[in-house]
Amino acid sequence: MSGIERLGQRQARRRLWRRRGRELAKYLPLVPFLIFALFPLYFMLVTSLKSDAELYDLKAVPFLIQQGIDFGHYLYLLSTPFLTWMKNSLLVSSLSTAISVCIGILAAYSLARLRFPAANSFGTGIFITYLVPTSLLFLPLSRVIHGFGLSDSKWALVLTYPTFLVPFSTWLLMGYFRTVPKEVEECAMVDGCTRLQALIRIVLPMAIPGIVCAVLFSFTLSWNEFIYALTFTSSSEELTATVGITTELIRGDIYYWGSLMAGAMLGSIPIVLVYVFFMDYYVSGLTAGAVK
Repeated sequence: MSGIERLGQRQARRRLWRRRGRELAKYLPLVPFLIFALFPLYFMLVTSLKSDAELYDLKAVPFLIQQGIDFGHYLYLLSTPFLTWMKNSLLVSSLSTAISVCIGILAAYSLARLRFPAANSFGTGIFITYLVPTSLLFLPLSRVIHGFGLSDSKWALVLTYPTFLVPFSTWLLMGYFRTVPKEVEECAMVDGCTRLQALIRIVLPMAIPGIVCAVLFSFTLSWNEFIYALTFTSSSEELTATVGITTELIRGDIYYWGSLMAGAMLGSIPIVLVYVFFMDYYVSGLTAGAVK
């Protein structure tokens, strides 16, 4: 190999490294935000894997495991009805999300497409309803739940969660449906489709990113909800994970920190998996209103 060829290869490698360095420099400002976002998960994981002796040792470093990994907190957590609580959370969150998104689709499409008196005011009222805190609503809702005979039942949560999920889903989907061109629906109706058929066959396939975004947010809100779950359920077999973990692992002034962090880690897995699988739809659903 001649000297000119070796020189050309060295220059090509330098250009490649410079290009990679510039690309890396563009992402360096994101590192502090990434650390800030992942630190709670890291701290929960480290705390859940420490032994009690290290966990309550004042001289130990709180961010490192120095005395070996201990799975005792996870074993203790699984000795409680944790799996039942997780099953209840999945059931309640899935049903509440499905009901709320279906109602929200119909309401959002009506407000975005149909013209009737006070349509804009009605849309604003839905948004204001979503802003009402749950701490003001659980008292009147408790009377409704008692009237239906659903006290101390997870089905009470399936009934009450849509009270804040439907306004949120409607408000979120209204903006997305407005970005879908009206002409595609008009062409479908000219070809013989009814309004409902145009919605199902034309609009919904185009609005999948927005619907997925509404599903993700609704599922997250219902999964993390605490006040209604604490108020309307009391027996251990009816509790959700958020309430079951806190009531079982906090006894007076005694906190089982290791098992609490283990429950928080395992309880966050479904949310993480949902966002990982639907991240592309989630991002496109959030940004569609800004770029269209």
